Amino acid sequence: MNKTRVMILSALFFALVTGVWAQQKPSLELLQTTPLPELKDGDFDHFTADVAGNRLFSTAEENSKVLVFDLKTAKLIQTISDLKAPHSLLYRADLKKLFVVDGDLGEVKIYETDSYKPVGSIKLKEGADASAYDPSTKYLYVVNGGKDAKLPNAYISLVDTTTAKTVGEIKVDSNDVEGMAIEKSGPRIFVVIRGNNSIEVFDRNKRTLLATWSIAQEGKKPTAIAFDEDGHRLFVGPRDPGKLIVVNSDSGKVVASMPAAAMVDDMAYDGQRKRIYFAGTLFTDVFQQSDADHYEQIGHIPTSFRAKTAILVPELNRFYLAVPHHQKQAAEIRVYNVLP
Repeated sequence: MNKTRVMILSALFFALVTGVWAQQKPSLELLQTTPLPELKDGDFDHFTADVAGNRLFSTAEENSKVLVFDLKTAKLIQTISDLKAPHSLLYRADLKKLFVVDGDLGEVKIYETDSYKPVGSIKLKEGADASAYDPSTKYLYVVNGGKDAKLPNAYISLVDTTTAKTVGEIKVDSNDVEGMAIEKSGPRIFVVIRGNNSIEVFDRNKRTLLATWSIAQEGKKPTAIAFDEDGHRLFVGPRDPGKLIVVNSDSGKVVASMPAAAMVDDMAYDGQRKRIYFAGTLFTDVFQQSDADHYEQIGHIPTSFRAKTAILVPELNRFYLAVPHHQKQAAEIRVYNVLP
């Protein structure tokens, strides 16, 4: 065998070994769990973090509670119980107020977070669920109405969190709307429309529809969304089948698509490490972005049934996962270290 051929074979072997190692390199390391024995069967929905105040807020949706944890120890420090179906949350540190979207009550409930006492509410339609916050205007965009309210259309209500009043709404031509992502450098809001398997793009200022981008050819029942604004890429998670779909946020073109965990509910983009964390039932998947159009799954972490609620807290290099009570699995919060 000549020297050139040996060098080529060696290079190919090294590339193969390196590729396998890259796929198998750990991306999340379980640090601790916090058992929640008081919770019965039923899903969680979303998290939000108060990093400066060292708190993590979680909605135990089907247990009708908001749970407050110490962000660093994951110890449960408070339970808020005067709710019916809490979904998404917003914490405003400057006001020391927590805003909780409750679907069954059809309102946003407001709590003062020194005492955790209720200090007001903002009435919406039933079915209030997903929300997205615009820090430039202090508006919270809240999905409500639609199929859960037995209405033909869903609405996105604009809630001024400073005055605690609604200031407008966007009518959506579907009764099934899920997650949203807000553009910081412009006026757009990207809305996942599960009812017609698309992303709809609205102008937040004019409250008008700019574009409709179908993803039906790649997957149906889109639910989760994350945004790499610098890279001009949207990450969408459908449920039929489980996939990660990458969409150009300027053109709406699908640039990548790959299998992922089923039943995704929460997804996060880590701009520092160029990774996507994708929480679904039984597994959390981690994808590495090599460039805007190319992605590789580097983690397929076994979790638990319907453990699809998660949050990335990049300031602490922590990933928090809510595990619901189910049969032999007790409810708990799992804390992972984000590895380099």
